[in-house]
Amino acid sequence: MKQLTNFFKISLVLSVFVIASCSDDDNGGGTDMETTTIVDLAVATNDLSILVDALTSANLAGTLEGDGPFTVFAPTNSAFEAFLEANDFASLEDVPNDVLTQVLLNHVVSGENLSSSLSTGYISSLSTAGAEGRNLSLYINISTGVTINGVADVVTEDIQADNGVVHIVDAVIGLPTIVDHAVSNSELSSLVTALTADNNTTFTTLLSSTITDFTVFAPVNAAFGVYTNPNSNDINDVLSYHVISGDAAFSDELMNMYVSTAATNADGDALSQYINTDDGVSINASSNVAIADIVAVNGVVHAVDAVIDLPSVVTFAAADPNFSTLVQALTDLTPSVNFVEVLSAQDGNGNDPFTVFAPTNDAFAALSAIPAEEDLIPILQHHVVAGANIRSSDLTADGTTTTPATLEGDTFTITLPGTDGNIADVTDGAGNDGIGIIAVDVQAKNGVIHVLNTVLIPDTTN
Repeated sequence: MKQLTNFFKISLVLSVFVIASCSDDDNGGGTDMETTTIVDLAVATNDLSILVDALTSANLAGTLEGDGPFTVFAPTNSAFEAFLEANDFASLEDVPNDVLTQVLLNHVVSGENLSSSLSTGYISSLSTAGAEGRNLSLYINISTGVTINGVADVVTEDIQADNGVVHIVDAVIGLPTIVDHAVSNSELSSLVTALTADNNTTFTTLLSSTITDFTVFAPVNAAFGVYTNPNSNDINDVLSYHVISGDAAFSDELMNMYVSTAATNADGDALSQYINTDDGVSINASSNVAIADIVAVNGVVHAVDAVIDLPSVVTFAAADPNFSTLVQALTDLTPSVNFVEVLSAQDGNGNDPFTVFAPTNDAFAALSAIPAEEDLIPILQHHVVAGANIRSSDLTADGTTTTPATLEGDTFTITLPGTDGNIADVTDGAGNDGIGIIAVDVQAKNGVIHVLNTVLIPDTTN
């Protein structure tokens, strides 16, 4: 028997058959009608005898003789024998019952899906071995025959029973990890190539692990075809930025929110992503989810239409609709200063890193009016500390921290903990208090953003 880790990968490899009861033709004599279920077909087929034994061992035969209809991808005896040998099982009895059950169920789909109705794409099996107990995804590819998850080919199709249809396959369909799904889908081949370049095993090892769950935003081939890596970032850092570790974030759980990724800045701080669900699902306003909720045993994959580059502080200001007035102030209302260029600097090519205290739209709306450019420029500069990535953990706990000088020249103070629901309280350069930090640590490659509920005003007397 292999290591326990491999064993659990195996456990993600068995599949389940759904058996249902159906009615046959009336014999015209008023006697009870007979039915031929999927189980009956399996019993009558010599080359499916191990499948029948597996269904019996897993106590699925009675459960699966239901109304259905079901579609069953039925592995042959040789398929089961290869599976047992590959995973160091001496016999079917050596496979733990819970593993066997989920493996069998992974071969069953609700509904009657004849070969003529199958198309390339994802369907859900009846296995609930997916992250969060979700139904696992099966990838059907009909480009040359019918292949499931890139491992099992249909060798005999459309054997119909009263409660569904059976397609005989030449391999047991394993319970897929995120890596298995990526490898099986030809539209993700560029991603697989990037993940494994130069014999790199970091990503495949990570994303095959079942110790924790992952969310992967997987760029399709066309996305890689147009990606130019404008900031010459390490491609491994870019790939890490597409991974959320420790959580399977399904589409029905997403909202307008920031999440932390597996990519880090130079200090080891996890880079953030901004997810927006106002119209579909977009990431950093640059990449859209094209196929959601590809379910694996260790997480979920969302296929996206663009590679998501490492963010600057400007990225988040532009992506988050709560900062639309701030973006207008930094661009249209202050044309004499190229704030975007200044705040996009990274890797020491400017005044980076930056700590930005970003006022929300409501903060700007609370002003009697947005000042003219001459007065607005120093106000905006008063929200930026250059040359420092000051995270909330760098502030004085249960005390007051005075920031380094801002781009405008003044400092301001931050007091922890905050009052009135604020994470921290702020007194700006002009001495105004009652200002709150309401969100912290939106981490970019070139700095960090903290969110303010009030616009800061510098000292105008100095």
